[in-house]
Amino acid sequence: MGDFKDHASALVADVDCTAEGKPLCDGNGVQGFPTIKWGPYSAMEDYKGGRTYDDLKKFADENLKPACGPSNLDLCDDEKKAEIEKIMALSDDDIATQIEEGEKKIKDADTTFEESVKKLQAKYESLQKEKDATVAEVKSSGLGLMKSVKAAKASAAKEEL
Repeated sequence: MGDFKDHASALVADVDCTAEGKPLCDGNGVQGFPTIKWGPYSAMEDYKGGRTYDDLKKFADENLKPACGPSNLDLCDDEKKAEIEKIMALSDDDIATQIEEGEKKIKDADTTFEESVKKLQAKYESLQKEKDATVAEVKSSGLGLMKSVKAAKASAAKEEL
């Protein structure tokens, strides 16, 4: 944190998500610890890189700088400027509605995913039980003995040659 103490466009901070920082963590989707987030406060992203000091320093040097956005239109290309201006022309209520709709789609996608994973897990467990039962049944029906007889016959045939 000391390396970025006076950085113009980066804040490196430590948040205790079990105490006063809980609302901040909840609002940014922090579910496990440690979690590293980066980006503008209003649109933080999960950091997926390495966790060594050198990895983090390299990422920060390459990514933590002023970026295209409503506060830095001069850093945007024409397409992004037009997109920002279109959104800025909307009423606060319209923006809030679109944000809510987007967040609902994400939540719905998460719910669908989690429900599907539960179904897959149940199917996996069912198939595992079926497989284990079949293997046990085949083995108990004399498979091992048949393999022994086959090996003994093959060995006897070699001895005859």
